[in-house]
Amino acid sequence: MAPWTPVSGLSLPCLVLLLLLEIPGAGAQEFQLLQPQGAVSVSAGETLTLTCSVTGLAPVGPVKWFKGSGSGRQLVYTDKGSFPRVTPAVSGSDTDFTIRISDTRPEDAGIYRCVKFRKVSGGEEEFRSGAGTTVSVSASPSPPSVSGPPSRAEPGAPVTFTCTSGGFSPRDIAVTWLKNGAKFPAPQPRVLPAHESVSYNMSSTVGVTLTAGDARSQLTCQIAHSTLPAPLRATYNLSDALRVPPRLRVGTAPAVPVAPNESVTFTCLAEGFYPNNASLTWLENGNETNLGKPSPPAENPDGTYTLQSSLEVNATEQRNQSVFTCRVVHDSQPPVSASVMLRLSQPPAEPGKDPTSCDAAGQSLFSSPALWIGLFLEKVLTAAFLLFLFLRSKQ
Repeated sequence: MAPWTPVSGLSLPCLVLLLLLEIPGAGAQEFQLLQPQGAVSVSAGETLTLTCSVTGLAPVGPVKWFKGSGSGRQLVYTDKGSFPRVTPAVSGSDTDFTIRISDTRPEDAGIYRCVKFRKVSGGEEEFRSGAGTTVSVSASPSPPSVSGPPSRAEPGAPVTFTCTSGGFSPRDIAVTWLKNGAKFPAPQPRVLPAHESVSYNMSSTVGVTLTAGDARSQLTCQIAHSTLPAPLRATYNLSDALRVPPRLRVGTAPAVPVAPNESVTFTCLAEGFYPNNASLTWLENGNETNLGKPSPPAENPDGTYTLQSSLEVNATEQRNQSVFTCRVVHDSQPPVSASVMLRLSQPPAEPGKDPTSCDAAGQSLFSSPALWIGLFLEKVLTAAFLLFLFLRSKQ
């Protein structure tokens, strides 16, 4: 290098600048690691972009991404390794270390830091760390599900129904219960966990007192969340939780008592039951008889069913005061029954005789001992009265 000689007319700052230009590395820029994003919000399933870049003269060593801090931090990305959902935004760059995380999930929420390392004897050490980017992931709740009681309940019984949904973030969620489209009062939903978390689960419970008309009713759970464009709904048919026992009526045609040897038809009507799985049996004096003539179950306007069966018998003397019972087994429950007694209007006539015949009546009348005793007493009293009158006239 030629010896330096002052040049006439140059100011001192210019001389200093010329001197710096001749010293290798004297004008190099100071190293900086830039992580400009303070907070980022993304919806689950979307791609998250985390920005990081470096400027100036950098020491030899890699740049890595971490989630969390301290000893428990999790390595998210480095150019040495396999990270299926994480890719660099610019491949092979020495200054841009921006990454993309695809198909984000609620568990991806947290604080991310871009960290520069430098080579040292025996390994590498952390040289510079970014300020950190707080990532929040909003996730839509899963479609709601409504569960009912483990077994059917009868009208008048309070029944509990539960609506559940999960995997959503943030935790704020609104639940509305509807019965046949009308809002139904219910307590606030329970959201778990109670502490801060990356995602939450919800359960809401409501009590409903069933009625016989609920065979056609529906219960709806509706949930609203900030991630949803429209509320989600789940519907439960109350008929799946309802059991209405049958009401029994037994009658006869013609009405009892009936004349001997007349044909009598017993009718059993099982009304207003739900569901429609019912069987009907006839019993005579406690013993099963034939099945009669059942008709298919008929659906009523309120969704319940009616079942009818008839049994035709001959009103013989042997069946006088016999009890005929209609027994119904419904939905595997204990049977219910209703009974009626067959009564004859009068005892049967003797063979070959008409009880209404005048001859028979006369013969029966004159053959009565009581009649002859009465006639004898009448004659005795008449004679005594005449004797009394005769003796009195003599006096």
